[in-house]
Amino acid sequence: MTFEFNIPKPIDAHVHLRDGAILSQVAPFTARQFSYAIAMPNLLHPVLTTEDAIAYRKRISAAGKSGDFTPLVTLYMTDDTPLSEVKKAKDAGIIGIKLYPESATTNSEFGVTDIKKTYPLLAEMEKQGLPVLIHGEVTDPNIDIFDREAVFIEKILTDIIKNFPALKVSLEHLTTTQAVNFVSGQKNIFASITAHHLLYNRNEIFKGGIRPHWYCLPVLKREEHRKALVSAATGSSKKFYAGTDSAPHLRANKESACGCAGCFTAPNAVELYATAFDTAKEFPQKRFSDFMYGNALEFYNLPPVKSKITLRKSAQKVEDTISDIIPLLAGQEIAWQVVY
Repeated sequence: MTFEFNIPKPIDAHVHLRDGAILSQVAPFTARQFSYAIAMPNLLHPVLTTEDAIAYRKRISAAGKSGDFTPLVTLYMTDDTPLSEVKKAKDAGIIGIKLYPESATTNSEFGVTDIKKTYPLLAEMEKQGLPVLIHGEVTDPNIDIFDREAVFIEKILTDIIKNFPALKVSLEHLTTTQAVNFVSGQKNIFASITAHHLLYNRNEIFKGGIRPHWYCLPVLKREEHRKALVSAATGSSKKFYAGTDSAPHLRANKESACGCAGCFTAPNAVELYATAFDTAKEFPQKRFSDFMYGNALEFYNLPPVKSKITLRKSAQKVEDTISDIIPLLAGQEIAWQVVY
């Protein structure tokens, strides 16, 4: 007998949809699988103002082509983001402000150079109840790339929490045991986790040679860290939720002498999460539903949705290529599918 079940249409709490032609190509995949999706602001021309965010939200809605999909947008924090932008953004329904350390990842060259410069802004966000979404890595070239998240937590995030105890924080795309433990021990910090960090460790990047489509930032970590993420995602804590960090890049830009960071998982994101949860003797449907929908709904205080999706344990093949963008696991078979 085929095993299948229904859950509320999930929430993607962290996705890259790009802009222009790529936005039109990738947004329908996210709109098909998710009720809400929080789009990151690190475009080639970053989303710096509330007006920018409102315009981007309209472009996503038009590209998504789905009546039961609501895009949520964020502002891109810089050293000079005006304090007045916080209330303006909140009043306009902007979901939060994204903090990128300068040059931490794709299109983050306009990011924060010194965290202390953002403290007045963080104080205003704390006052207004507007969440900060943090890419939690240091960029010091003397720090090992596999340690950058742990060092960020120790050196930077700890001070942010000390100075702004009521600030709502989403620590994005966790990758380490240290991050899981830190989030679990704090009151106002929650966190997104990607499907690829739940499924794979850093060995995947080097199987049979360097495989650029498994290269992302934060980079995949050791197996012990992957197991800690799975325990966090599948456990009873309400602090963790799905954020795909799906990041489309053209094949030529990924498979180059200096390949881009990012895994494109949007076409099969929910199925990949189901694969990660499918390790118990009996599939944990309630916890899967909480992780994919309920926990983010509560953290971001979003209106509940009526739409549902059906997950079926039935094999399907991932497409080889989508408009010259290579999805993760291209051409391979996965054990789950969303029934449309």
